[in-house]
Amino acid sequence: MPQAQVKVHRTSELIEPIGAVSFSEVPNEAFLAVGMRNYWDGYFAGRAAPLGLAPAEVVHAVFYSFAEGEVARHIPWVWGKISPLEALAVRERGSAAALRQRIGQLADSPGLERVLDLAVRAAVSAPVEGRALYAGLRALAVPEEPVARLWHAATLLREHRGDGHNAALLAHRIGGTEAHVLMALALGMKAHEFGRLHHLPKARLAAVLDGLRERGLVDDAGEFTDAGRATRERIEDLTDELAAPAYDVLSADELDELIAGLEPIAAAVEAAEG
Repeated sequence: MPQAQVKVHRTSELIEPIGAVSFSEVPNEAFLAVGMRNYWDGYFAGRAAPLGLAPAEVVHAVFYSFAEGEVARHIPWVWGKISPLEALAVRERGSAAALRQRIGQLADSPGLERVLDLAVRAAVSAPVEGRALYAGLRALAVPEEPVARLWHAATLLREHRGDGHNAALLAHRIGGTEAHVLMALALGMKAHEFGRLHHLPKARLAAVLDGLRERGLVDDAGEFTDAGRATRERIEDLTDELAAPAYDVLSADELDELIAGLEPIAAAVEAAEG
């Protein structure tokens, strides 16, 4: 992997836990407090809100890797309880509060301003073509409060990469549920053990595995074949390649500086999560 792409991959690794606080307990409780029935109501309301009042079919297409029918259990029901604009506010407040809890004194460190400058510059400069969820987020105002600003920049970069990941999966003819099977195997898990797959009917999951087996991507034991592992590596490499334009606005030294600034923040988030 070229050195520049290694740095993009490393930046994405650091951005991931910062943006993913959106799916933690504090935002979840905030959504439950405004009428959501469960975690997934809040998840879909918050994450889909940049798309506006999009129907389930559109949200499913953008989110891509959820099993058929999962989105429709929550969209449009959530919009009868909360508007997309309100969901955005709940998500931002809850996510910023969760992030502040996790990073502690780093939230007030003198170096945070420089990290924010670099992260936001990258986050608002990436191309939007073909990136529906990222484009929706780009249309939102960048928060003024520093911790919320950090979360927002991380979310923009995370979803920009995610939109590109969908494109990479499609290019390799990997369906949404198949993508979760490959992720489970990469994490050293059996497909039925993975959180987004264990609830599927056994026949449905078996059919997905059969399809991957017929393509030579998994073996009879449901593990990666060499071809399957190589396919996943190509998908990840292409995902990093497609994510790279977000960082073109930064010089090589600035990207190094961003990585160095994000490392203690991401480490604090991960440590707080155990």
